[in-house]
Amino acid sequence: MSRPNKRYVVLLEAEERDQLQRLVSVGKGAARKLTHARVLLHTDQSAAGPGWADERVAEGLGVTSRSVERIRKRFVEEGLASALAHKKQCRPSRERLLDGVKEAKLIAVCRSKPPEGRRRWTLRLLSDRLVELNVVESISYETVRQTLKKTR
Repeated sequence: MSRPNKRYVVLLEAEERDQLQRLVSVGKGAARKLTHARVLLHTDQSAAGPGWADERVAEGLGVTSRSVERIRKRFVEEGLASALAHKKQCRPSRERLLDGVKEAKLIAVCRSKPPEGRRRWTLRLLSDRLVELNVVESISYETVRQTLKKTR
């Protein structure tokens, strides 16, 4: 069987193939893990594997061909366990607006005397004050609420 012109070629060893077939045949486990196992079994280019094309695997398993590519890549670069497991996020999607120092400034503002003509701080007043004090460039009152809820 000729190998396709792919950058990441899945070549399963006998033990890996047996482990994946047992996992799929039992059918118990996370759906994502079972799908990843099926992808690896179908894209296996070794003598024992069918060596299906990514598009065929994607269509048969109800995933995208890009997902098949990513699973193959993780298998080749990081191994079987990594290809089956849910990938952990390298970094948060968005950096936190309020780190520990800025949270402390927020709490200090909360405990200070409210503005003239007010009995207490509102979330909007707190967010405006943080901008006035150049703690942050901009911040929503909802972020202030969530931060205060977390720190109480």
